[in-house]
Amino acid sequence: MSRTLTAAPPSAAAPRWQMSLRTATRIKKTIITAILIVLSIAALFPFYWMISGSLKTEFEAFQFPPTIIPQEPTLENYQGLTRDLPFGLFYLNTLKIAGLSVLGQLITSSLAGYAFARLDFPGRDKLFLVVLSTMMVPAITTIIPLYILVYQINWVNTHYPLIVPTMLGSAYGTFLLRQYMLSLPKDLEDAARIDGCNTFQVYYKIALPLMKPALATLGLFTFMGQWNDFFGPLIFVDKIDLYTVQLGANLAQGQWYTDQPRLMAGSVMITLPVLLVFIFLQRYFVRGVNLTGIQG
Repeated sequence: MSRTLTAAPPSAAAPRWQMSLRTATRIKKTIITAILIVLSIAALFPFYWMISGSLKTEFEAFQFPPTIIPQEPTLENYQGLTRDLPFGLFYLNTLKIAGLSVLGQLITSSLAGYAFARLDFPGRDKLFLVVLSTMMVPAITTIIPLYILVYQINWVNTHYPLIVPTMLGSAYGTFLLRQYMLSLPKDLEDAARIDGCNTFQVYYKIALPLMKPALATLGLFTFMGQWNDFFGPLIFVDKIDLYTVQLGANLAQGQWYTDQPRLMAGSVMITLPVLLVFIFLQRYFVRGVNLTGIQG
């Protein structure tokens, strides 16, 4: 009697295992997405609260419980700032300080970073360690001798003490650009030297164009630092026509009373330029952060 051999039916364990794996992957992605959404809302809520507060009336700002959405939105707080204070002049002062600081910082830090990365001179590494060691000194510890120096050269109530120290470079900017330069190939520089370029021409024509992402990153950090600086103008500037936007917005805060909606409106006007600069430089900023520090 002959026997007929039939193929065994496919096991159902493998499809179930695959389905459970896909389900676990979907659940994991859903949980991660939910966590990211919650964290994003938590990060953006202060900005929303600032904008919402700037649109409230003074009475509504002090209501309890507070209102999330303004009941009677108004632009009076913005109009009051520009009407009662020379906020346009504050903007021009801050743009001048931030713009000149960024320009000087990029020039001096790129020169120093190129020298430490590409030039070979005695004591280069030891000198670089000395430069880095200055990052460990808190800026607040040098404010008294700095003020004495500024007073002796008659720079008090001017913008020079807010611009010149930053224009002369910083240890952080030098470190950032040096690390970026170390990640670039030297073949282009060697080819430029063969074509007859001197050291400065190699820096200006070869190295500087390749450093655009790192320069954008350093420029953004410098602009944000100068734009948001409150302590420096508070120490060195006493005339209202030299005020920055930080000091101008602080005028809404008195000794016994603070106009919260107007202070929120000033905060919105301060934050908006920084946000726009970051949006336009975001591509270079992210690339510079990713590529900086690859080599030591």
